[in-house]
Amino acid sequence: MSAGTFTPRSAAAPLSRMIRAQALLETRMLLRNGEQLLLTVIIPALLLVLFSTVDIVNVPVADGGTGKSVDFLAPGVLALAVMSTAFTGQAIATGFDRRYGVLKRLGASPLPRWALMAAKTLSVLVTEVLQVALLTVIALALGWSPHGNPFAVAALLLFGTAAFSGLGLLMAGTLKAEVTLAGANLVFLLLLVGGGVIVPLDKFPGAVRSVLELLPISALSDGLREVLGQGAAMPWGEAAVLACWAVLGLGAAARFFRWE
Repeated sequence: MSAGTFTPRSAAAPLSRMIRAQALLETRMLLRNGEQLLLTVIIPALLLVLFSTVDIVNVPVADGGTGKSVDFLAPGVLALAVMSTAFTGQAIATGFDRRYGVLKRLGASPLPRWALMAAKTLSVLVTEVLQVALLTVIALALGWSPHGNPFAVAALLLFGTAAFSGLGLLMAGTLKAEVTLAGANLVFLLLLVGGGVIVPLDKFPGAVRSVLELLPISALSDGLREVLGQGAAMPWGEAAVLACWAVLGLGAAARFFRWE
């Protein structure tokens, strides 16, 4: 055994390795949290099964669909899953990390602050991949027949993730953790009802509908329905709405986020 075999390295690990390790840690923490699993996996799956098999809300049938409610519901529930992870779950987790001083301590580590946010974003994306895979399997079992450009679907999901992540980080970085917890869950419930996820927007009065169509959850739901239900190309109108929310949310979060 040569001298220096157990001598520790004085330099920090490569940045890519630190980001990967932090992303894996964030993902494991999320998947082990029962409340987060309820919000990000169980509730969307239950809503998909319940409203697809029970005639509670009359939903329109998209052109090219099979005539089943799942054709309308599946894209909306996919959008809900993105919101639950990128906005609600991330806002709550980051808010309490900030309250307990976790962000402050990690910010003083060799991991740069921007890299910490990158790791959180990677964790969100990994979780969303698992969500989309699970919900797609359930929807296919219920008779869903999706069609359309998968690259357009992926682009919409990424736009939606950016929009909701910016809003979630803005809330987590400016409000107290308890306020973030209550506010994020309240927004989740309100957008579940008024975001075109399970209740079609044409059920609302015209003036209200015009406002609701500008919400990120509505844009993501409608965009996914156009692609997956009607086989449309990239819905640029909905993508533009999501891009605007992403720029505003991420820009405001970068400007006003407080680490302690």
